[in-house]
Amino acid sequence: MARYTGPKARINRRLSMLVYENAGAEKAAGRRETPPGMHPRGRRTSNYGTALAEKQKIKHYYGLGERQLRRYFDRATAAKGNTAENLLLTCERRLDNVVRRAGFTKTRPQARQGIVHGHFRVNGVKVNKPGYILRAGDVIELRARENLKDLYRGVIANNPPQPLDWLTFDSEGFKATVLSLPTATDISLPVDGNIVVEFLSR
Repeated sequence: MARYTGPKARINRRLSMLVYENAGAEKAAGRRETPPGMHPRGRRTSNYGTALAEKQKIKHYYGLGERQLRRYFDRATAAKGNTAENLLLTCERRLDNVVRRAGFTKTRPQARQGIVHGHFRVNGVKVNKPGYILRAGDVIELRARENLKDLYRGVIANNPPQPLDWLTFDSEGFKATVLSLPTATDISLPVDGNIVVEFLSR
């Protein structure tokens, strides 16, 4: 996808949530809680605008392009069950998201950069695609290079991972294991998926 390189704090303010987690964007967004633009407090949001904002949350949070999001949506529609949950759970199983949630990195852009540079292996095979969809039983591990271990050791020390039921992380061995597929309660993005599904179904 075309990576977003604009001001991240502006996106956080526009979407009223911490989509980008880096310190600079968090600090800048905290200084101004209103959306960007002229006279932001007097604006009214239409149903279309609300649905568009929810879709943008998914795109920016998981680092998706429009075509990639549409592809995930088509896959979620074809699968059994709730389409909104299927869509978000597919995003949760992306390699860059799992690397972030396991605790290797502080942000998803950091995780994507490390994956593209070939820092990680999945089941012993180097994977350089951030959108790789993981399955239950997959093992993600850092390549056995001391410079990489030193780099990620510092990141992990400053960003202790939160325990998850479906994912374990061995900070000493630089290894994460997907114990099971995530469920609806494991979705980390607070978004109204049903509105997004209606929007994409037009």
